[in-house]
Amino acid sequence: MTTTVEYIRYRIASQDQQAFEDAYARAAESLAASPECIDYELAHSAEETEKYILRIRWTSIDAHLNGFRKGEHFPAFFQAIRPYVTNIEEMKHYLVTAVAGPGKAAGQS
Repeated sequence: MTTTVEYIRYRIASQDQQAFEDAYARAAESLAASPECIDYELAHSAEETEKYILRIRWTSIDAHLNGFRKGEHFPAFFQAIRPYVTNIEEMKHYLVTAVAGPGKAAGQS
């Protein structure tokens, strides 16, 4: 099983950003309940404030496409984010490579 990272890039107008983040907070409940989802994170660009990236780690591409998307948690997830689907600029799966590790700051508290 190869861990898969899905990146979804959005462009969201400033007046819609709070509603977008609220929608993803609701959608996150479905991700958290999904056995196919390892973790997720929504990030907001500091330089280009209309841009967001959602990162979701799935146990595999198949688990995402045939497990989550065909499973019990997807309808609520999609209902929450449906108004923003047309704002997607990219939605791709990436396979994790062996190049990974903590930075020096990771051990500091």
